[in-house]
Amino acid sequence: MKLDSNLESPILLNRALPLPLGRGNNRIQNKIRVEESEAIYTMAERYELQSQSGKGKMPTVDRTPTGIPGLDEILSGGFPRGRVILLVGGPGTGKTILTSQFLMNGIKIYGENGAFVSLDETKAHYYREMALFGWKFEELEKGKKFAFINASPLRHMPGEVKIGRQSIGRKDFSILSLIEGIKTHTELINAKRVVVDPVTSLIFQYPEMVERRTAILDLVDALVKTGATCLMTTELRAMGPTVERAIQLEEYLAHGVVIMSNAKVGKTYNRVLQVEKMRETPIDMQPRPYKISGNGIEVFPKETIFVD
Repeated sequence: MKLDSNLESPILLNRALPLPLGRGNNRIQNKIRVEESEAIYTMAERYELQSQSGKGKMPTVDRTPTGIPGLDEILSGGFPRGRVILLVGGPGTGKTILTSQFLMNGIKIYGENGAFVSLDETKAHYYREMALFGWKFEELEKGKKFAFINASPLRHMPGEVKIGRQSIGRKDFSILSLIEGIKTHTELINAKRVVVDPVTSLIFQYPEMVERRTAILDLVDALVKTGATCLMTTELRAMGPTVERAIQLEEYLAHGVVIMSNAKVGKTYNRVLQVEKMRETPIDMQPRPYKISGNGIEVFPKETIFVD
């Protein structure tokens, strides 16, 4: 019996990656984390086999509805609560808009406070851009329902940072500072939804595969420990004339992946959204069109895109 491809692939990659070459406890901890990660994939594989054989069903999962028209229908009601979801998209596809709409709907519709962690834009620019959609995050911040965490200065630090008499590498300081900032601000407002936008700036600091994997795992672990439903965004680094692209490491480590792209249909380009994987969720994997308007993003879950 053949597994669904988006369950089988992460299992194979996870087993193929080498263990980090750290020393002492670090190596042991990394080995444990890899084994725990494999255990999650094995559980997902088992549920998939059971559902296909008719001997069992995936258990009911508490969900975080996005409130975005059409998207929850594709996601069987929303993102699985407490999970970390990765949004992959090219420039101009609306990643920041979708994540901000997710936060705004959480506050306004579902009474769930939210935090936005920016590794790119300043607070002033973010507030001005989101105001175009009528989303007044500045007012929500004053009411302690929303927190903006400006992590963009981490990109401009020197190679080493002095902490007292000790020096710490920029990469280690960046991830530690980011994790601590997320922990502090989410606890302060009791955030139930968290966005990190984009993780690309952080990931590019780790050219070595093992270091990059460890950094992403550290970030995912920190987000999971908040108890919130979390969205991370990253750039679509390779794109052909269709929706085919290069798979990125962070996609295997996140609990769910949503692809946002501009696909060529005939002589025109259409915005296309596709749920590549989602733990604990039966999903519609077909590419579905979406639009960006003055109200934000709307997905059309019944329409089909035929790509050249």
